[in-house]
Amino acid sequence: MIKLGKHLAVALVVHITMCLAVCMALTASSMGSQIVDRVVTNVNGHVVLQSDWEQEVAFEALSNGRDPESFTSEERNAALDRLIDQELLREQVRPSQPAPAEQVAARVAEVRNEVRKVYPDCATEAGWHATLQRYGLTQSALEKRLAEEIQVMKLVEDRLRPAIQIDQRAVETYYHDQLLPELKRAGGSTTPLNEVFGRIKNLLTEKKMNELLSGWLASLRSESHVLTHTSKAGEQNR
Repeated sequence: MIKLGKHLAVALVVHITMCLAVCMALTASSMGSQIVDRVVTNVNGHVVLQSDWEQEVAFEALSNGRDPESFTSEERNAALDRLIDQELLREQVRPSQPAPAEQVAARVAEVRNEVRKVYPDCATEAGWHATLQRYGLTQSALEKRLAEEIQVMKLVEDRLRPAIQIDQRAVETYYHDQLLPELKRAGGSTTPLNEVFGRIKNLLTEKKMNELLSGWLASLRSESHVLTHTSKAGEQNR
């Protein structure tokens, strides 16, 4: 039997203890990362991670001045659905050029101004970055999210807007059948058609855009393989 000196034995025990502690820490860290980045959805082979989902919820919470923890299961699932929709749309045309920097900066400014209504300290750079940190976001992550949004919206505009034609009759019908009755119920004064013609036309255009987009997304989903972690065997479309 090999006998070790007292000091050598103590040193060996300390060494073994430290090695075990490091191994346990690495194992815990590995398990934690797997939980954070587990796959929650697969869209035609492109994975959406738990961290992507959490960041989307955080972004929507920030934009609405809410605590991410206050989101209901339905609201969280709606955020995941929007991530899926964004991926389906990006698949149609993978942008070769990044979103213009000035447009991204303008969108960041818009978001920041909205957030300031809830968190006035966002007026300072320190306050703004502190607020982002509270939501688990960074300036670069926010810019990336908004740049992707700009690219997707340009795709939608280029694809759908040319097919939309709002004629004068449609504007007049909306004015007489909807706007005037609403003004009367509210007790407001009647506004001449020529003063609201442009706004009504824009409203009807956006409404038609939303209808076409909903139909397009429904078609894309029917032709795609969207799998979630809760999908049953053999179930392909979410």
